[in-house]
Amino acid sequence: MENAQQAQPAPGTLSWRLSSHPITLLTFLFFRVSSLLTYLFGLQLFTKNFVLIFIITILLLATDFYYLKNIAGRRLVGLRWWNEVDPATGDSKWVFESASEGERTQNATDKRFFWIALYAQPVLWVALAIVALVGLEFIWLTLVGEWSLSFRASPVKGFCWGGIEDVLTATVIALILTITNTLAFSRCDKFSQASGFASSAVYGSGLARNLAGGMVSSWFNRR
Repeated sequence: MENAQQAQPAPGTLSWRLSSHPITLLTFLFFRVSSLLTYLFGLQLFTKNFVLIFIITILLLATDFYYLKNIAGRRLVGLRWWNEVDPATGDSKWVFESASEGERTQNATDKRFFWIALYAQPVLWVALAIVALVGLEFIWLTLVGEWSLSFRASPVKGFCWGGIEDVLTATVIALILTITNTLAFSRCDKFSQASGFASSAVYGSGLARNLAGGMVSSWFNRR
């Protein structure tokens, strides 16, 4: 009996079996990882068609953005956000919503998985963008096949500039989608901690200037 209790993972351990919403958590993690793996290894493992890999990567990123924004955030940490336009003025507004203390999940494992995955993905995409711009070799070998080799042989002949543009376009789109969700959920979490009850807040378009600061302060406060 004592051995069974000792073997049971502690609350907050990164084990999906401890999740209150295991299907939501696993789906969330799948979308977080799948776009990165497709971006890096799609040409080597699945097909030689770069355009197809590019399209699949973008679709996975878009699906991840939607699922995180509308489903995973609400079920795993009780947070949700959206953007709406005032029909009268045309101003863009950010709306943040948090569940009540009774409804908001208190599962430590769900929270750890959510915030680690939320912050880790944009960091990885930033690293991939730097590699695409500076490192060259790894991203080209995995995405553009022999183009990097032909580039070494000749700076002009045999080099596909369209491939580079697609690689950079994919990383830019990934950065926009992942960073937007990261900044918005960080601000939403900061608001929910300050309010402490079921509520929502509406911010004007000037919010974008304060999102980065909110994300950084929220991260260090959580640590």
